[in-house]
Amino acid sequence: MTLDLKALVRTIPDFPKPGIQFRDITTLLIDGRGFAAAVDRLVELAKPYGADLIAGIEARGFIFSGPVARALGAGLLPVRKPGKLPGPRIGIDYALEYGSDRLEIHEGACVPGHRVLLVDDLIATGGTALATVELLRRWGAEVPAALFVIDLPELGGATRLRDAGVEPSALMEFAGH
Repeated sequence: MTLDLKALVRTIPDFPKPGIQFRDITTLLIDGRGFAAAVDRLVELAKPYGADLIAGIEARGFIFSGPVARALGAGLLPVRKPGKLPGPRIGIDYALEYGSDRLEIHEGACVPGHRVLLVDDLIATGGTALATVELLRRWGAEVPAALFVIDLPELGGATRLRDAGVEPSALMEFAGH
């Protein structure tokens, strides 16, 4: 019997603001079988790409990227918000709906020719994932795919990634946002 991961994701209405249907993965994470199944399914999606690195996007992407990297024997590349990484860093500024943000990686962590897969918990508009792709490509990495636990297809992030030459895959989809 296949475990229904979607049933393990809780929806919280009107969080963080009215009209938003927040997809809460903590209920999936605290279910040992569910968490293991989600990681196993992400690993299977990742295997065909032969990744050198798995890029985990802060913060919930870290939860899934570590176990995926370990299972594949790949390195783990944390993609962090400003002020979190010691030593020399490279970064990218990107636009948000109401302002801007920045993502950083350690200088030299990614070299030309590295095959890097993105892993995150959720794809919505795709802004953070696209910024990560651009950052990695600036340093010569190949980014063939991005893997997510949840896709909110109505927000268009997966389409934007595909248009940028990155194949998105998700374990489940939810309507709305």
